Amino acid sequence: MELNQRQEKIIEIVKSSGPITGEKIAEQLSLTRATLRPDLAILTMAGYLEARPRVGYFYSGKSSSQVLTEQLKNHIVKDYQSHPVVLKSDVTVYEAICSIFIEDVGTLFIVNAENDLVGVVSRKDLLRASMAGQDIHNMPVNIIMTRMPNIVLLNEADSILYAAKQMISKEIDSIPIVKTKESGHYEVTGRVSKTTITKLFVSLFDQ
Repeated sequence: MELNQRQEKIIEIVKSSGPITGEKIAEQLSLTRATLRPDLAILTMAGYLEARPRVGYFYSGKSSSQVLTEQLKNHIVKDYQSHPVVLKSDVTVYEAICSIFIEDVGTLFIVNAENDLVGVVSRKDLLRASMAGQDIHNMPVNIIMTRMPNIVLLNEADSILYAAKQMISKEIDSIPIVKTKESGHYEVTGRVSKTTITKLFVSLFDQ
């Protein structure tokens, strides 16, 4: 979140004089309390300031990075998931290549006849297979996919921050969101990608 000049001044006043009432802050800035109210609300909701009735505002002590981290913890993948591109495990590598470009995604999720998640295929996997001199028109995609249990999974209630950390540590571009079936296997219900997270980061900084 990028603060404007007045909001930065408010934080400095509260740091040096807090706890301090909104009226006193307004006096120091030569503004009316009504003019200042939106800025105080933003700073309080964002976590930079805390407010107590009949006491006033005081500085929370949190840095911009700490505030952003706390904001991200409140965003769960369910609210930002996109439609997953799912293919059966018996499709060919050629068909997978066509799908990944037609759908304009970086990762395909592979399922068996019961729609259980069994693998993941990335652009890199498909590029590697196409350059290896193999017959991609007849090679099934399950030959080159990353298989369970070596797949990073997300539940709908997981935080976006957790998803971002997983992508960084595992060096992957997309993670499937799954729900557990009665059989114990996983059904793919969505996906979160680096693009998803980048858009959220930009929106938070632009607030």
